[in-house]
Amino acid sequence: MKQWIAFWSILAKDMRFYYLKPPNISWGLVFPLAWTAMFFIKSGEGLESIRALLPGVVALSVLFGTTSMLAVTVTFEKKGRSFERLLLAPIPLEVLVLAKTSGALLFGIANGFVPVLMAAFLTDLAGIHWPTVVVAIVLIAAGSTFLGLFIAVSVSEVFEAQTFSNFFRFPMVFLCGLFFPVEDLPVWLQPLSYALPLTYGADVLHAGFQQQGRMPLGLDFLMLGLFCLGLFLLSQRNIRKKWTV
Repeated sequence: MKQWIAFWSILAKDMRFYYLKPPNISWGLVFPLAWTAMFFIKSGEGLESIRALLPGVVALSVLFGTTSMLAVTVTFEKKGRSFERLLLAPIPLEVLVLAKTSGALLFGIANGFVPVLMAAFLTDLAGIHWPTVVVAIVLIAAGSTFLGLFIAVSVSEVFEAQTFSNFFRFPMVFLCGLFFPVEDLPVWLQPLSYALPLTYGADVLHAGFQQQGRMPLGLDFLMLGLFCLGLFLLSQRNIRKKWTV
C-alpha cells in the first residue's frame, strides 16, 4: 500500500510540475499539428492522403513527445539532486522508475491521439481497427518512454540528453517504415531498420489504420515488448551503477 501511495505521489508531482504546464501542453498540441500539416502539404494528394499519413505522424508524435519530455525531466532532477532524494526513499527502484516514466507515457499516448482527432474532422476514418491502433500507440509510447529513460540516465546535462535523443530519433524517421516501406530501402540498410523498435510499432499502426501490416502482429507485439523490457532493465542497471554509488 505504501508503495502504491509513493507511486501516485511521484506521478502526481511530475504531472503538476512538468507535464501539465501550459507550454508543455501547447507544445504537445502544436508538434503533432505541425507534422500533420507538413506531410499533408508535401503529399499534395488531397484529403484522401491523410489516412495514409496517419501511422507515420502518430508514431513521430509519440516518439518525440515522450523522449523529449523524459530526457529533460530526469536529467534536470538529477542535476538538481532531487532524484537522489527519491533514491533514498524506502521503495523499490522498480517502483520509482515506473513512477518517473508514467507521466511521459501518458503524455506520449495523449500526443499520439492528437493527429487522429484532427484527421477525424478532415476525412472518413471508418474501417479503422481501433483496438490495434490503441494498443500500438500504448506500446510505442512505452518503448519511447524507456528509450528516453535510457538516454536520460546515460548523460549528465540536458543538452547532452537532447543530442543523444536525436542520435536515435532521426534515423527512425527514415528507417522505420513510417512513410514508405522498409522493403524500399537499400538492402544493406534493412537489417538496421529491423533493429529499431519503431519499425514494429509503425507496422502495427499500418495494420490498424490501413490493414497493410507487413509482419505478423504477434511478432510486432513480441519485439516491442522485448525492446521495452530491455531498455527498462538497462536503465535500472545504469541507475544502480552511476547514481547509487
